Amino acid sequence: MALSFASSARFSNTQSGVCYSVSFTPRVTVRCCETAKEPPRPKSKLQVGSPIIIVEAPKVIKTAASMPCLRANSGLVKPGDVGRIVSRKPKDLWAVRLSIGTYLLDGKYFKALELEE
Repeated sequence: MALSFASSARFSNTQSGVCYSVSFTPRVTVRCCETAKEPPRPKSKLQVGSPIIIVEAPKVIKTAASMPCLRANSGLVKPGDVGRIVSRKPKDLWAVRLSIGTYLLDGKYFKALELEE
């Protein structure tokens, strides 16, 4: 499917008795290409209640309280800590319940914990 827009504009300017005339036609073309078979995107394993493991310690942590507090991470959250997802926030931000409290963490600092039965 292709979509094309075209418009024409003409401008005239008279300076010192000389007439200048400029015209231009801007063009925008939008194409939508469908591929025959796109591989399906894997669904995120992260959801509310999922166990997670911290893979990288964040430099600063923010509490998930009604009155949040931002503080430097002085060893409170360490790689290897485990917790559970409490809620999802916009832009890959998650409320994670750890043993020391509930914190808002970016998704790059943890991964889903694979539990074997």
